Amino acid sequence: MSDAVSSTMTFHPQPAGGDPKPWAFPAPERGRLPNGLTVLRSHRPGQQVVAVEIDIVAPLEAEPAGLDGVATIMARALSEGTDKHDAEEFAAELERCGATLDAHADHPGVRVSLEVPASRLDKALGLLADALRAPAFPDGEVERLVANRLDEIPHELANPARRAAMALSKELFPADSRMSRPRQGTEETVTRIDAAAVRAFYEAHVRPATATAVVVGDFTGVDLDAALTETLGAWTGSPAEPVKASPITADDTGRVVIVDRPGAVQTQLLIGRIGADRHDRVWPAQVLGTYCLGGTLTSRLDRVLREEKGYTYGVRSFGQVLRSSADGDGAAMLAISGSVDTASTGPALEDLWKVLRTLAAEGLTDAERDVAVQNLVGVAPLKYETAAAVAGTLADQVEQQLPDDYQARLYERLAATGTVEATAAAVNAFPVDRLVTVLVGDAAEIEEPVKALGIGEVTVVKG
Repeated sequence: MSDAVSSTMTFHPQPAGGDPKPWAFPAPERGRLPNGLTVLRSHRPGQQVVAVEIDIVAPLEAEPAGLDGVATIMARALSEGTDKHDAEEFAAELERCGATLDAHADHPGVRVSLEVPASRLDKALGLLADALRAPAFPDGEVERLVANRLDEIPHELANPARRAAMALSKELFPADSRMSRPRQGTEETVTRIDAAAVRAFYEAHVRPATATAVVVGDFTGVDLDAALTETLGAWTGSPAEPVKASPITADDTGRVVIVDRPGAVQTQLLIGRIGADRHDRVWPAQVLGTYCLGGTLTSRLDRVLREEKGYTYGVRSFGQVLRSSADGDGAAMLAISGSVDTASTGPALEDLWKVLRTLAAEGLTDAERDVAVQNLVGVAPLKYETAAAVAGTLADQVEQQLPDDYQARLYERLAATGTVEATAAAVNAFPVDRLVTVLVGDAAEIEEPVKALGIGEVTVVKG
């Protein structure tokens, strides 16, 4: 036998981590164009894809009676042709720029989003300005968008999570409140929408004086002032004040609504009420406490309902701003959502309520608070690596009437929030006797077990 051949391996030294660099959410520069359009800009070196967000104060509450969904159709129709290009030409011009344009309507207003390489920003801003300045709203394109929306509705009704959200809104808010009805309209209301209704909503609400443009990206070599003046600066309109939305009211009397789905093998859970929005001083603690309760795989709800009991793949708690206002008229939806197999519906709800009662009795632990802070604050630099993420958050701040440095201060406040404060906020957010519970599932199987829990009057509605 030959002698074994020995060999040596040379290991390169393991790279060492660098010194941490200080980070803060970027503060924008604020200005205004002569036409009344407010502009926020943030130069982000290295971000070669520029993000533009246009926030327009055109709340869903301003939709004419019987025309729920007209704001959504109008938003979608902004890119369906202008006074310079028909719908196909407009799409082709966007594609030549390597740009994407999207728009949607929600309770606070209409948002239009653009992303484009910095080298083609001028051209894309021109197209965006044309869509805002002179949308064509062709009859045929509006009819197509209405038909598309009508096709979406049956799919939404068939989706348990969407159906639960509709039922919760209907239960929480007064029948005459726009928030009680689907954001994008119902079959009855969308059917009534035509090009004339779309044009009327546009003319009543879309103008530079009630809009804000947020521009984020690497502006090296870009004359942004000139680009904005020549494009969005050409948009004209009435200087009238924006529509003022009504205060949000809701009934969170503890009760249960079962949306009947005979034969369903799972039950969709959605438990909620309204609470403080971002203008309230409790918001940071509410964010932290809600995250500890059900913000991640290691949260209390998941630890009990998923890991210990095996009822679900996951349950989440969250706070979603519905509309935020500096005068105190805003609110956030505070909710717990998830799904369980039909047979486990009663036991899962019983254990969920036990988690809430234990939270109120014993509070959060310092370890839970520390993990939540690390997850919420520590990952912020990664969350905001893209221009689109920064632009979206800045536009949210505008939409919610928050100061430009709000997000930066929020992280400071989260890091300074203690365990006791986070516990109190979570307990106040989810009081066991003031929660509206929506269950989308087989009523014949789940009604009696749910009634036995005593968490509120149980009503069954058609699915």
